[in-house]
Amino acid sequence: MERSCTALNRTALAAVGLVLLLGGAWPAVTRAPWAASLLPSWWPDPGAHTALVDRRGLADLRTTDWWTPSAVAGSLAATVLLAVWCFGQLRGGARSGVPLPAPGSTLRTRALEHAVTRDAVAIGGVTRCRTRVTHVRARRKQLHVHLRVWLRPDAAPAAVLPALAELAARTGTALAPYDVHTRVRLSAHAFSARAHRKRHVR
Repeated sequence: MERSCTALNRTALAAVGLVLLLGGAWPAVTRAPWAASLLPSWWPDPGAHTALVDRRGLADLRTTDWWTPSAVAGSLAATVLLAVWCFGQLRGGARSGVPLPAPGSTLRTRALEHAVTRDAVAIGGVTRCRTRVTHVRARRKQLHVHLRVWLRPDAAPAAVLPALAELAARTGTALAPYDVHTRVRLSAHAFSARAHRKRHVR
């Protein structure tokens, strides 16, 4: 799933970049007659060998009161957005590991999430599960495991909770000496709402 999301992300970025590159290069290289129609009506018509904004026009813009605040605000907003996006990419690609008691051994958090998800889906009444391991603190020996569990329409939460509690206990025992805090969130499957409405319609 992670590789699919990464491949889709890169494909989308490459497609957007290619479209922007072709859209900018086509009017400049071919000198298409429709390129001038892309400009606003109030923009002066550039000549054959002139720039859209010449030095005199740029100097006139800089003398206005709104130019400097707008340029600074736009640059800061673009910088912050790009920094947040880059941080999200780096954070999603590099996941921390859980150091094990054996020398030189580390458990990947992604592998732990897959293992817990597999065991949770095997529980009767569970249709889907999403596991997230956060707040890995090796020094304090703390580990937080978040489970988002979707139940079948005919499954009662009271019947599934004991098995989930046992799964959390097994996970805590396997990760000793870490102090594992497990949080479970139960949700009804979307199919249950549709089936419930169909019964009322009939």
